[in-house]
Amino acid sequence: MKNLSAAKIGLLTASSIVVANMIGTGVFTSLGFQVVDIPSVFALLMLWVCGGVIAFCGAVSYGELGTALPRSGGEYHLLSKVYHPAMGFLSGWISATIGFAAPTALAAVALGKYLVVVYPGLPVDHIAAGVVVLFAIIHMVSVGVGSFFQVFFTIIKIGVVLFFIVAGLLTEHPQNISVMPDAQAWSYMATAGFAVSLVYVSYAFTGWNAAIYVVGELKNPSRNLPLALLVSTVLVTVLYTLINYVFLLTVPMQELVGKIEVGFLAGTKLFQLQTANLLSIMIAVLMLSTVSAMVFVGARITQVMGEDYPVFQFLAKKSKNDTPVNSIIFQTIITLLFIYTSTFEEVMIYAGFTLALLTSVTVAGVFVLRYKQPDLPRPYKTWGYPYTPALFLLANTWITIFVLIDKPKESLIGLTLIVIGFIIFYLNQKMSSIRP
Repeated sequence: MKNLSAAKIGLLTASSIVVANMIGTGVFTSLGFQVVDIPSVFALLMLWVCGGVIAFCGAVSYGELGTALPRSGGEYHLLSKVYHPAMGFLSGWISATIGFAAPTALAAVALGKYLVVVYPGLPVDHIAAGVVVLFAIIHMVSVGVGSFFQVFFTIIKIGVVLFFIVAGLLTEHPQNISVMPDAQAWSYMATAGFAVSLVYVSYAFTGWNAAIYVVGELKNPSRNLPLALLVSTVLVTVLYTLINYVFLLTVPMQELVGKIEVGFLAGTKLFQLQTANLLSIMIAVLMLSTVSAMVFVGARITQVMGEDYPVFQFLAKKSKNDTPVNSIIFQTIITLLFIYTSTFEEVMIYAGFTLALLTSVTVAGVFVLRYKQPDLPRPYKTWGYPYTPALFLLANTWITIFVLIDKPKESLIGLTLIVIGFIIFYLNQKMSSIRP
């Protein structure tokens, strides 16, 4: 029987999912951590350019894998086919526990933080939890309703970012900064601080691969998947670089150190307090799009796992409107646990670290699949192969090594979750082998 949901997600919705997954928590919260070790405007902006290049290299690689092996499920499906079902299961486990639930929690908490700036005394955690539950309900209604909200809030998100950029570039009282590099600026790019800061940037770019998770529901995936990945990644890279330039142009660097609400700080410099408060509310609305996208996409991975593993078969259940209702509920529960038990910075570091490992193994799959199945039809081939996937792998290896050294606690959390995933997989295999 024809899959009715396959014709419901077009290029616009797929692109909005990618953009919404990327633009959100990271770009409005991470600059304050970066300026601690990198007091150079040029080096700070190069962080975002490098992050965009890395994301672009990953996107063109994912485009080949997604069109050669089309099915919703993202890395879970791809790694199962390219390597071994254990690797696919592990990626699904990471996606369920960190890949989507953790960023959803961070976006929801950031939303609450920006609202508290305007309305002191509001319960941040309860607001975050309420938003997550609201979008879980919306996306359980139908794919069509979810797609509408996704496009709607993504348009708002891009509008807020563009408003910040234009207002900042036209400010009458800019900081005396220069983007021209000197010898010291170049030297910052070879430090451990730059590598660790790339974790924050990589987290901000997390989502460049989002369309891969719903490839089974895309119209004309051989065309729309690579287009959605490539166009969205380039667009977000430009927006990220410009908005961080605006933050540095409007707020003295010493005032940014250690601060999360950098958007509010820039708003207070650009406008009167009342307008800055309005911008904080708009940024909170912007976070709605991120929460929506994460809920929409993440549930598709756990749903596919439910189809393939009897122990998780309850996650495969769909509603009469063809939405993965049980997977959405499952992801929502995990997200609420993050909201009420974890700190913002810890979640950002170990999520970024673990996802870097996962995406590296997936991009390496381009080489593996070409070797194992050279005659497999590939409607789209990686642009710049083999240099683009190789650059992605080299950059992520460099980042993860420095994070292991500089942030051992957060790295250990990510590695522990990986080990638990393998244990669960092999326990499931043993249970299946003894089942009558």
